Amino acid sequence: QYQLVESGGGLVQPGGSLRLSCAASGFTLDYYAFGWFRQAPGKEREGVSCISIWDGVQDYVDSVKGRFTISSDNAKNTVYLQMNSLKPEDTAVYYCAARWRSCLRGLTSDFGSWGQGTQVTVSS
Repeated sequence: QYQLVESGGGLVQPGGSLRLSCAASGFTLDYYAFGWFRQAPGKEREGVSCISIWDGVQDYVDSVKGRFTISSDNAKNTVYLQMNSLKPEDTAVYYCAARWRSCLRGLTSDFGSWGQGTQVTVSS
């Protein structure tokens, strides 16, 4: 059974950090690309980051470059998104998604498997 379960969201002050986790049951991390997406109220879903071990690719949307880091742990079958220097505009529901092998140019959301999402709120 293929399943993605996100965790690690919460309320954090501006400038703070959070680490999101995506437990990827049934997936072999070496053969799938994993993306993080976010959707704020009243806004379209946005691609944040993607990692593909197959291609050796890590990609980020410009607004998070230098602040967010995507990584994976094969032993734990988990993908992470380390988020530092958080800003109020990072507030959104964050989703983990998986697709076969490769990330897509432009961090588009053509992913076949999705988690349920985790809320991140950045506020003082």
